[in-house]
Amino acid sequence: MTATITKHRLFWPAAILVVLLVTNVFFSGSFFKVEFRDGHLYGSIIDILRASAPLGLVALGMTLVIATGGIDLSVGAVVAIAGAIACLRISKLDDQNAVTGVLLAVGLALLLSLALGVWNGFLVATIGIQPIIATLILMVAGRGLAQLITDGQIITINSSPYKMIGAGYWLGLPLCVIIAVGVAVVAGLVVRRSALGLLLESVGGNAEASRLAGIKSRWLILIVYVFAGLCAGIAGLMISSNVSSADGNNAGLLIELDAILAVVIGGTSLAGGRFSIAGTILGAVIIKTLDITIYTVGIPPEVTLLFKAVVVVVLCLAQAPKFREKFQRRRPSTPAAPQAPQKVEVTA
Repeated sequence: MTATITKHRLFWPAAILVVLLVTNVFFSGSFFKVEFRDGHLYGSIIDILRASAPLGLVALGMTLVIATGGIDLSVGAVVAIAGAIACLRISKLDDQNAVTGVLLAVGLALLLSLALGVWNGFLVATIGIQPIIATLILMVAGRGLAQLITDGQIITINSSPYKMIGAGYWLGLPLCVIIAVGVAVVAGLVVRRSALGLLLESVGGNAEASRLAGIKSRWLILIVYVFAGLCAGIAGLMISSNVSSADGNNAGLLIELDAILAVVIGGTSLAGGRFSIAGTILGAVIIKTLDITIYTVGIPPEVTLLFKAVVVVVLCLAQAPKFREKFQRRRPSTPAAPQAPQKVEVTA
């Protein structure tokens, strides 16, 4: 029973998350304390969930892209573009608290995010450019586009409806967490309760064999890049609304690397094929918990990235089946207890 549990793909990520959470207790006794004030939940755990929402969405889209054997390096740029176009539109409203105007701004940002996803999917699925190169184009050009939208400045807004997306609450819980969980649940139901998940794994496992089997891999690849663009766009709205501003240069900077880490921590194979949505969400929570743990423990800023890298390497090694096999072989095996001789009866 114990061996079966430890072999589960989510065991080691869950174990690392528990270790990180318990570590915080030694430095902050009220770490697990959650209060209900002014109709909202407050506490360090709630802060972790809130911070994990944008990263979880970006990593969710990245999971399906990687499942097809691709990669998307442009999600950080899409985050910046979505936040920039929404804030620019809202800043030009006569009444920034007008719900209709805010919804139009949000809709425009999401449409642009979908268009950017279509662009990535077109380059990869139709033109045949390598995914890392195709998305690298938008990663560079998209950051410049975000700078053009904001005119190289930080656009500041004062819109209560827009702030609800990243900093608001609903039923006592952060609205951004509810949105992220909702998208993850819908995506999980679609890929696991239909043939879509199996088709994605087939394309990622062997694209040529899938094509010969009659699977329209081009459409599947296009769809996952569009979905990744949509997830990045929603994350961009969360990040910009949380600070009520858009920064085309720094918004979503390097979030693509954290997203890839979350995907790997969650047990998804970078070679394509096998993927886990639940593992990706857990990986995003681990990364944000690690960020908060670093500050709680008081690790110097100059070694923060090194400490984070060490934890990720340890976790990846713990998940690797070959590493676990070698580690188990090196452990001394206990000699088996001698069996009692069996009594043989001879009948006449």
